[in-house]
Amino acid sequence: MTVVPSSTTRHDPHRSAAAARAVLSCPADVQMAVDGAPGVLDGPDAEGTVMLECGGEPTFSTPLGSELAVAAAEGRAAVLTVTSGLGRPGSADREATVSIAGRLVVRGRESCACCGDPRDVVALEPDRVALGRVGASATEQVPVDLARFRASQHQLNRGYLQRSVEHANDYHQKELRRAVATTTGTPLAEVLGVALADLRVDGVEVQWVGTHGADRTVLRFPRAARTPAELGDMLRRQLHHGMC
Repeated sequence: MTVVPSSTTRHDPHRSAAAARAVLSCPADVQMAVDGAPGVLDGPDAEGTVMLECGGEPTFSTPLGSELAVAAAEGRAAVLTVTSGLGRPGSADREATVSIAGRLVVRGRESCACCGDPRDVVALEPDRVALGRVGASATEQVPVDLARFRASQHQLNRGYLQRSVEHANDYHQKELRRAVATTTGTPLAEVLGVALADLRVDGVEVQWVGTHGADRTVLRFPRAARTPAELGDMLRRQLHHGMC
């Protein structure tokens, strides 16, 4: 399912909003121009700054006192440009871009999950959103309805689902191997690798490789997940109890 703007997307506000939200949730590259403060994501004090999509808002966790945090405290205007990380490298999906114009605000503080150091939480409150493609001019961008873009129905968008799979496969391999070993009765040492694939709101495919070859199964959730929390809970339950 491509998200690159087309004549169909231009005449479907819902699809445009869903596509833009998916790109924001799954970025390959992020650039931001801030009024009076160029390079807020490129300077040495921006090292370790992380962006997440929260309810349609680009939200950053940044070191205390960073140029980005100062710009947010001053309420500066900014334009964020996100290049799609959806799909496979080289696919048409990677040509999509989303531009978000708005004003930076400070949302609070949090502790770094790795070291416990305090960090500022900064958000860009969208005033305008546009869906485009790499190399296209501003006049070729498709305006996105802001209310539709921020609608809760897009919480479990395609980009969020892809990033969830990538995170699980990259950072929770031990837990995935243990789940497959437990539910299939296979010694852990014989489960060589596990990968989630095709995560949807109503199920997920689990693939694994053991000493005797490759296998796969599709797990169906008892109902379609409506929120990220529900999705995570159903996925954990099915990985332990739903495999056969």
